[in-house]
Amino acid sequence: MKIFFFIQIIMNSVMDLPPKRIPVGGQAVIEGVLMKGPEHWGLALREPSGSIWLKAWLGSDWLKKGIWKCPIVRGFATMIEMMRMGTKALTISTEVNLGEEDKMTPLEMIGAIAVAIFAVVGLFVALPMFLSEHITSVFGFTSVGKNAMEGIMRGMIFIGYVAVIGLWKDMQQVFCYHGAEHKTINAYENSAELIPEVVSRYSRIHRRCGTSFLLVVISISIIIFSIIGEGSFVWRIGTRVLLLPLVIGISYEFIKAASNSETWGSMCIMPALSLQYLTTKEPRLDQIEIALAALDLALHPEK
Repeated sequence: MKIFFFIQIIMNSVMDLPPKRIPVGGQAVIEGVLMKGPEHWGLALREPSGSIWLKAWLGSDWLKKGIWKCPIVRGFATMIEMMRMGTKALTISTEVNLGEEDKMTPLEMIGAIAVAIFAVVGLFVALPMFLSEHITSVFGFTSVGKNAMEGIMRGMIFIGYVAVIGLWKDMQQVFCYHGAEHKTINAYENSAELIPEVVSRYSRIHRRCGTSFLLVVISISIIIFSIIGEGSFVWRIGTRVLLLPLVIGISYEFIKAASNSETWGSMCIMPALSLQYLTTKEPRLDQIEIALAALDLALHPEK
C-alpha cells in the first residue's frame, strides 16, 4: 500500500508550482493536505478521533541560492524539494493515521522509495519504449514517429494507471483531499472568504496541478528524445533517465509561463486539465476544512 503512495509522491512532486504573484502550492496526503507558503510548510491531518492534527516547519532556502535559481535548473530543484517534503508529509500522515506501531524505519522508507522509483522507471520509461519498438517494427514508423508513439504510450499508461488506482478506496480519499486542496488554492487566489461553504463553490481543477504538468513533460520529452536520435534499447533508457532533469526543467518553465497567461497559456494548458477529473474528487466540507487549516498554517505559522 505504501509503495503506491510513494509512486504518487514521485509522480506529483512538481505539482502546484507557485505562481510569481501568490506563492502557494499544495499536495494531498493520507487523510490530509500539505500546503506551501512563502517561507513555511503547513500540514493538516484528520486524526482517527476526528480532531485536526497540525504541524508547520520552515522550508529550505537552498532553492533561492546560486545556480538553483537559474531557469531550467530551478524546475528540477523544485521537484527534488517537493519530493523531499512530500515524503516527509506522507510519513507523518501514515504515522498519525495508522499508529506508531506502523511507523516506517529509515531502512524501510529507503526501500519503499527505491521500489517506487524502480516501478516508475519500469512502468513509465521502459514499458512505453518496449511498446513503441514493437509498434514501429510492425508499421515501419520513422524515428520521429517512434518517439511520438513512445510519448503516446506513456500518456496512455499514465492515464490507465490513474484510472485503476482511482478505484482503490484509500486513493479515492486522497483524490478528495486533492480536490479540497485545489478548491482552497483557487478560492485563495481569487481573494474569496476562506470558509468551507464558500470554498466548496470553487473548481477542483487547477492550472498548476502536477497531473497536467506530467502531460506537458510527456509532450516535451517527445521533442527532446527525437533530437538525440536512435540507439540501443539500454542506451535509450539511460538517456531518458539522464535527460529527465532537462525535460522537467523545460516543462517547468513552460507551465510557469502558461499559468500566468490568460491567452496562449490557457489554450495550451486546457487539454491537460481534463485529466484532473481523474485525480481529483469532489471533497466534503470537513475535507475542505483540513485544506484550509493547512493553508492557514503555511501562511501564518506563528499562530
